[in-house]
Amino acid sequence: MSLAGVRVVLVQPSHPGNIGAVARAMKNMCLQSLYLVDPKVFPSSEATARASGADDILAQARVCETLEDALLGCSMIFGASARLRTIPWPQLSPRECAALVVEESAKAPVALVIGREHSGLTNEELERCNYLVHIPSNPEFSSLNIGAAVQVLAYEILLASLTQQPAPVTSPSELATADELELLYTHMQQALTDIEFLDPANPRQLMRRLRRLFNRAHLDKIELNILRGILTAAQRVVSQQTKVKVQPSKIGEIGTTKGASDEHDMDFGSRS
Repeated sequence: MSLAGVRVVLVQPSHPGNIGAVARAMKNMCLQSLYLVDPKVFPSSEATARASGADDILAQARVCETLEDALLGCSMIFGASARLRTIPWPQLSPRECAALVVEESAKAPVALVIGREHSGLTNEELERCNYLVHIPSNPEFSSLNIGAAVQVLAYEILLASLTQQPAPVTSPSELATADELELLYTHMQQALTDIEFLDPANPRQLMRRLRRLFNRAHLDKIELNILRGILTAAQRVVSQQTKVKVQPSKIGEIGTTKGASDEHDMDFGSRS
């Protein structure tokens, strides 16, 4: 089974040797697509040396300015990290992750996102992930080099690809991509603000919980368009109501009933 649809995304790697180690791990396990988000040093002779023959992976690696760029077109995202501290995120073992990676990458690109060597992924970056992946390790010495982490995950993905039959595509539409979902979340935040459901000054964790909800749903493109249509309709209603309040002289254009009371007329300014 081809693994061409699987991206390994390294976020701001600081050591070029680690990039080479990741490339080597990928080639060992038949992964090809490496994305680097704002690497500190690349290309690098140290990366080439550590790749130990996986030069082709480095040569075709794509360097991106932002994580958003690296995830363009991906239908599912797996982040290698611990749970969020405040809201639990769906979490998988490496073996569970591999099974989903193989299944979903047969339909559309998927991304395996690895965080910074010293600090991992930020909460905002984790919120872009459908699932988090946790590699069990010695609790007294749990820190894994990113090359070692990719080796473990890539092995499980290769093993799953050799033993797993591809699942039939049952969705009536292609899954929404990561960039399309980000547009939905931006639209949703603005619409919820417009209808005064979300207070920008005190948002709490509303958008994070909504992200978790819709990431879990695995929306297809048709479903996403339906949701955006609902948001647009809600915004339109609010906009029309606002026009009635701020432009009272035009109330007749919107529609009034005969026999309106004097009190009603006085609310909007009566004519002599």
